[in-house]
Amino acid sequence: MPIYEFYCPDNNKLYSFLARTLALRDKLPVCPDGEGLKMERRVSSFAVIGKAKEETGDDPFAGVDESKMESFMADMEREMGGMDEENPDPRQLGHFMRKMTDMMGDKTPPELREMVRRLEAGEDPEKLEEQFGGMDEGEAGDALFAQMLKRARASRQGPVRDPKLYEMRDFVKE
Repeated sequence: MPIYEFYCPDNNKLYSFLARTLALRDKLPVCPDGEGLKMERRVSSFAVIGKAKEETGDDPFAGVDESKMESFMADMEREMGGMDEENPDPRQLGHFMRKMTDMMGDKTPPELREMVRRLEAGEDPEKLEEQFGGMDEGEAGDALFAQMLKRARASRQGPVRDPKLYEMRDFVKE
């Protein structure tokens, strides 16, 4: 029983469909998120069991589960969408940074933890930026934030994988 993957360019999602018969191999299912959405057949990636040791360098997100990271990025994107860029609420900014530091765990520099604590208490972000050195290129907080933005951009480029396995026969119109 093969599993086929289909991509929906309208919502940037990958779906997996279980076909209990090979008679469905050339069929195009309806998108689970809506009949009017397009679907395209994709070649499935191979499953990999285990992980090769990779050079992690100074990546504070090394070892973080990719599905957790994707979910985290989606949450952060939603939260940042409601943030006033001209005059951000320090508590909202602190909440956002708290989630980021929680994801990093013990790899969070103490300066960044202190900044997050003070933002959550409502301190002025500009004053904190002056005190903690303006977050110039190469400083710990800037490097972490830059890596976070890089991952957010990468996750936006790639499609989101729907975790559910759908029965192909339920989504194919005869």
